[in-house]
Amino acid sequence: MIRSRIGAATVLALVAAGLVGSVGSPAAAAPVEHITNGTFDSGTAPWWSTSNTTLEVRDGRLCADIPGGTANPWDVALGHNGIPLVDGAAYTLTFTATAPTTVTANVQLNEAPYTTVLSTAVTPDGTTQTRTFTSGLTAADGTFTLQLGGKPDPYTFCLDDVSLTSESELAPEQIENGDFGDGTAGWYSYGTTSTAVEDGRLCSVVPGGLANPWDAGVGQNDVPLIAGSAYTLSFDAEADPASTVRVAVQLGADPFTGYFSRDLALTAAGDHYEFTFTAPDDTPVAQVAFQVGANPAGYRFCLDNVSLRGGEAEPPYVPDTGPRVRVNQVGYLPDGPKRATLVTDATTALPWQLKTSTGTVVASGTTTPRGLDAASGQNTHTIDFTGYAAQARDLTLVADGETSHPFDVQKNVYDRLRSDSLQFFYIQRSGIAIDGGLVGAQYARPAGHLGVAPNQGDTDVPCQPGVCDYRLDARGGWYDAGDHGKYVVNGGIATAQLLSAYERTKTAPTAGFGTALGDNTLRVPERGNAVPDILDEARWELDWMLRMQVPAGKPLAGMVHHKLHDQNWTGLPLAPTADPQPRELHPPSTAATLNLAATAAQGARLWAPYDPAFAARALTAAKTAYAAAKAHPAVYASGADGNGGGAYSDNDVTDEFYWAAAELYLTTGAATYRTDVTASPHHTGDVFTATGFSWGSTAALGRLDLATVPNGLPKADRARIRQSVLTAADAYLATAGGQAYGLPMPGTPGSYFWGGNSNVINNAVVLATAYDLSGRATYRTGAVEAMDYIFGRNALNQSYVTGWGEHASENQHTRIFANQLDPALPHPPAGSIAGGANAGLDDPFAKQLLDGCKPMFCYVDDINSYATNEVAINWNSALAWISSFLADQGAAAAPAVSCKVVYTDYGTWQGGQGFTGQLDITNTGRTPIDGWTARFAFTGDQKLRDAWLAKATQSGAVLTARNESYNARIQPGSTVMFGFNATQSSSYANPAPGLVTVNGNQCSS
Repeated sequence: MIRSRIGAATVLALVAAGLVGSVGSPAAAAPVEHITNGTFDSGTAPWWSTSNTTLEVRDGRLCADIPGGTANPWDVALGHNGIPLVDGAAYTLTFTATAPTTVTANVQLNEAPYTTVLSTAVTPDGTTQTRTFTSGLTAADGTFTLQLGGKPDPYTFCLDDVSLTSESELAPEQIENGDFGDGTAGWYSYGTTSTAVEDGRLCSVVPGGLANPWDAGVGQNDVPLIAGSAYTLSFDAEADPASTVRVAVQLGADPFTGYFSRDLALTAAGDHYEFTFTAPDDTPVAQVAFQVGANPAGYRFCLDNVSLRGGEAEPPYVPDTGPRVRVNQVGYLPDGPKRATLVTDATTALPWQLKTSTGTVVASGTTTPRGLDAASGQNTHTIDFTGYAAQARDLTLVADGETSHPFDVQKNVYDRLRSDSLQFFYIQRSGIAIDGGLVGAQYARPAGHLGVAPNQGDTDVPCQPGVCDYRLDARGGWYDAGDHGKYVVNGGIATAQLLSAYERTKTAPTAGFGTALGDNTLRVPERGNAVPDILDEARWELDWMLRMQVPAGKPLAGMVHHKLHDQNWTGLPLAPTADPQPRELHPPSTAATLNLAATAAQGARLWAPYDPAFAARALTAAKTAYAAAKAHPAVYASGADGNGGGAYSDNDVTDEFYWAAAELYLTTGAATYRTDVTASPHHTGDVFTATGFSWGSTAALGRLDLATVPNGLPKADRARIRQSVLTAADAYLATAGGQAYGLPMPGTPGSYFWGGNSNVINNAVVLATAYDLSGRATYRTGAVEAMDYIFGRNALNQSYVTGWGEHASENQHTRIFANQLDPALPHPPAGSIAGGANAGLDDPFAKQLLDGCKPMFCYVDDINSYATNEVAINWNSALAWISSFLADQGAAAAPAVSCKVVYTDYGTWQGGQGFTGQLDITNTGRTPIDGWTARFAFTGDQKLRDAWLAKATQSGAVLTARNESYNARIQPGSTVMFGFNATQSSSYANPAPGLVTVNGNQCSS
C-alpha cells in the first residue's frame, strides 16, 4: 500500500477560524542532559565520525586514530547529533580528553549553514574541560562536534565523561514531518491542482477565483492541544505571484472551533513566520490549516519547516508484550506442529510444562536455546510440544516462571477462520447495503457511492482532467483498504487468491472437492443460488474490474483504468455514504489491463459450469485486455499520482504478462497463449523470492496455477514447474528453521515492510501448495507453523487478526471501522488482518512512536499507523487462501484405499461439441475395495450427458461416479472402468483431471 496519511475529519468541511489565542511562551524546564552514552559504557553508539577515522572504546574511553596531512580542522571529526538548541537557553558542556595537540569543540546547527552557538579551542590534557554558553538559535537537531583535522602528523585522540545540559529544553513538537523529509506523509491537500514535495518544500498549485479561503488548502490533522498551554507556531512560506493565505489552528471536526488565525500577505521571496497562542480547549483532533483560496489569480504556494511546539510530550511508548512464553494464541492442530518461543536471558536449557485449565501437567520437557534473534533483538529458546496430540481447550505453557496466553488443541481450531476471513470482503463491498443480519448489526450500513447525496457516486464517473472524454458506470467492487478507493492491481491479486482458494478444491486431496466453500457456506447475500459462495464474492470485484475497461471505439480501447478514488484524501472516520468527494477514473495502465486479463480468464473457467453467459463475457474481456496490453506494453501508472488514493505504480509488468498468459492458456488451451507462457523469462526464472509475492510481483500466481491446474504443457515442463514449487518450499522451510519465531521470512529489516504479513502468508501458500502437490508432511508442517507467527508467536505477543487470539489487533487503520476514534463505530470485523511489522516506519505516527525499533517490534495497534496497521483486500485474500487450507487439515481422513487411475479422452465428436472419456481404476492395495465412489473435476464448461458402467452425476465442475451392483468389488490388482459422454464448447481447454479420488483417497496416475 502506498498512501498519504489522513487525519480525523474530512478536509472539505474546513471553515475559517474565528478565535485568536493569547500570546504566551513555554515554561522553563529543569536542566536536562542531551548526551547519550557520554561515558561510553555502551560502546560507541550514537557517536559518529568522519569516514577517515574509526571510533573504538579503549579502556573505557572513546578513541580515534587521527590521520595527518588534512587541510582543515573539520576534515576529521567526531560528534553526537540530536542536540536540541533553544534560543536564549543556557548550556553547560563538560568532558575530558587527551591528545598531543589543540583541537576545536563546536556546538552548532547540523545543516547548512552550520551556524555555531559554541566554538572553542581545547587543550586535551586529561583534565575536565568546562564551557558555558547561551544558544543564539533554535533547532531540534544540533550537533556537538570535535574538529580534529588540519594537523601535519597523525595522532590519537581519546574522549570521556561527556555531558551537555541546558536550563531549558524545546517544548514538545506536535507537527509530524514538518520539514517534509518524509514526503507528503502526514499532510492533506484539497482544492489544489497539484501538491508535491519539491526541493524539500511542500508546494501546491492553487487555482484562482475560489470564493473563500477554505475552498482550498493544505494542512495536518490529529494535532493534540491542551487547554491553557502555550504554543509556538512557526513556518516558512511563499507565494508566487504574491497572494494572501490564512493560517489557522482549529478543531479538526464540526464545528471547527478556531483557536488561532492570521491572514498573511505572502511574497515570492518568502519569509519566516512565528506566532504564539494559548489553547482554550483540550482536543486530540485539532488541525493546522493553511487555507489558500480567495485569491483572484492562480499562484504557487510553498511551505517548509512547519513547527507547533507546546503542550505535553507523548510518554515513551512501551508495548505490552505480555508473558514471555509466546504461543499461537488461537491454537494448534492435534496432528500438526506445536512450537512456542520463550524470551529469556538464560543461555542453557530450561524446563517447561504444558498445563490444562485446571493446572494438570499433561506434557513437559526442556527448551532448546536459540540465542539472539536478529528480527526481535531477543535471546530466545524454542519449546517443542508436538508430541502432545490430545484435543483440549485453554491449555497454557509454563517456563522460566512465565505462563503463556491460553490456547486450544483442536481439529476444528481453524474452521470458522475460513468464513471470518472471507466475510471481510462482503463488509468491504461498495455499492450495496450491508446486511447486519448476515454479519452482525454493528456492520450494517447503507450502500455507498451510488450517487446519493452527499456521495457523488460511482455510477457515472469522469476521468481526471485530460485523461478521457467519457464517463463510466464503475459501481461495485471492494473498497481496497482503509480508504474508499478501488484499485485494479490490488483487486486483481485479491480476486485471484479467492478464485484460487476455490480452484484448489478441484486439485488438492484434502480440499474435499469444495464442500466447505460451496453454496450456503459463507455470509453473503447470494447464498442459496446454487453457486459456491466464494465465487459469488469474487464476482463482486470482477464485475467492477470489467466495468473499468476502456470502451470500444475510444483511445486505448480494451485497456483498463488503473484505479478509481476520491479527488482528494478524506479523513477518519468516514462512512462510505458520507463521502462527499468527487470520484475520478485514473489513466489506464498495462498492469491493470493484465490484471483483468488474468483474473477474468481464471474466473471464466470457474464460472463456466454455473453461469455460461458471465463466463463468456469474462473470457471475451480477458482476451481483449490481453491483446490491448500487447499493443500497449509500457503504459505505466505514475508514482506521483497519489493524491486522494494510493499510486500503485509498477514499471515492470513482465510478471503480469506471464501471469495473464498462463491463465488464458489454462482456460483456453490455445497455442498462442502457450507460446507466450513458454517464451517468458519468468517461465524458467525464480519467481519465488525470499520475501514473497504481492500485487506488484505476480509471476508466482501464474506459476502456482500452472503447477496445480491441469493443462496441456509437455510432461517434462509440468514436472519442472511442480519441482520449482517444491524447491521454493524447501528454501522457505530452511528460512523458517533459522528463525526463532518459526516464520518463513528472513530476519533482516528489509524483510519487514508495508503489508509484510501478507507476504509471510504467501510464502505459507507456497508451502501449502507444495504439500498439495507432493503429500510430503514437512511442507504441511511449514505452512501450518508459519501461521503461528500471525496468531501471536512473535516478539509482540500480538495476534494480527481481529477476533482471533487473546491479544489481537482491533484498531486497524480504516475509515469504516474506526472505533478508536468514535466509540459508536465497530472495530474491524473478526478475520481482518493488519499489515504487520514494518521496519520502514512509513507513516509519521509509527516513525515518531517506534523509531529505532527492531524489525519485529515495528508495529502498533493504532488507527493512526496506516503503514503498520491498515487493512487491505490483498492481505485478507492471502489469509482467506491459507485459512481454507488450514481448515481442510482438520478434516477426518477417509478409510485408506490404494488405487491407480488412467483417464482417457477419446476425442471430440463430429462437430466438436462434446467428447467421450473413460476412467480405469486399479486396486493397488492388498485388500479388496468393497464399493467405490470416484470423483474428479473438469476445468471448464464440460457437462456430463450420460455414462455407462457407473452411476454418474455432476455438481458444478465435479463428476461423481458410483459403482453398479455388478462391479462394486475391486480385488487387489484388478481394474474396473466406466465411460461417459460430455458436452463442451470450443472456448475451454479439456485436459485430463489433476486429481481423482476413490472413496476419498487420492489415486496415483
